[in-house]
Amino acid sequence: MTTESPEKRALLVLPRLRVQNANAISSPMTWGFPSITAFTGLMTALERKLGPDAGIAFYAVGVVCHSCEPQVTQDGYTRSFHLTRNPILPDGSTAAIVEEGRIHLDITLVFEVELTSKLLGDAERTELAAHIGEVIAGMRVAGGSVVPPLPGKFRQPPRPTLVLVDSDELKRRKHFRTLRRRWLPGFALVARDDLLQTRHIELQRVQPDATVLDAWLDLARLNHHAVRQTTVNDKTGDVVEHVEWSADKRPGWIVPIPVGFVALSQLYDPGAVAGARDPTIPFRFVESVYSMGQWISPHRLTDINDLLWQPVYDAGNGLYRCTNAYQATSSPVSSNN
Repeated sequence: MTTESPEKRALLVLPRLRVQNANAISSPMTWGFPSITAFTGLMTALERKLGPDAGIAFYAVGVVCHSCEPQVTQDGYTRSFHLTRNPILPDGSTAAIVEEGRIHLDITLVFEVELTSKLLGDAERTELAAHIGEVIAGMRVAGGSVVPPLPGKFRQPPRPTLVLVDSDELKRRKHFRTLRRRWLPGFALVARDDLLQTRHIELQRVQPDATVLDAWLDLARLNHHAVRQTTVNDKTGDVVEHVEWSADKRPGWIVPIPVGFVALSQLYDPGAVAGARDPTIPFRFVESVYSMGQWISPHRLTDINDLLWQPVYDAGNGLYRCTNAYQATSSPVSSNN
């Protein structure tokens, strides 16, 4: 993000939001935690709801999950969503059931924002943060409802804060270390595009026609391989062969995630496509774009940019994608292939 004056950059922290019945179907191919695009969408909706007179502009968002509770029925390895029975139709027939996945969340949202000069005072920022907390309580977060914290969970319920980001790198990192401790226990979602690229190269060594989709599917599952072992009987000297099963090593809590959308059609003029949600803006058909992510403890992040996701538009490729600057310090993935 580029700003006119560094002292106007700030972080808006909405701590420990309790969200009920958020959307657990994050894309046509994944389920579980909501897509990161749901939170960038919330960021846009919140900025529009506050309006330009609020003196705050939003640029990026970070998500820390403290707990999640998917609304599913589990029977062994098979899971099914808890579904609601829709009312019957006017003619008395049964309405079709549309599968809706839901999840309860306890999350902290961190927004990178830019403030106007009228919000550089502590009192003004405190007042705006409290107002934003009231506004977010009446909004949908990833399709879910924001509800008050459980009674007795906190001695003093955490409040939204709006803090300036220091232009000095050492002071900024020291301040971030203080902030990240407040987000424990929890896990932050970061991008691991490097894992996808590395696994694709590894697969092509044994399967030259392997695609990036093959690499994505390979990383999205737990892979077990049969390894032939030979041992020598100490008494008879016979060589005995047997098979041992081993699993691929994983660098952490790796998950397949949708990170945006790519265009399938041209950009149509406003109102040109019937049934569009908003007939006053241009319309385009798109499909999901996927990558890999990792849930990592906030205390392992070294900079606020490691946490933040920023929506980026690539007009040349028709790509609407969320990007994250996290860089792993260790070797990505070791495969047994």
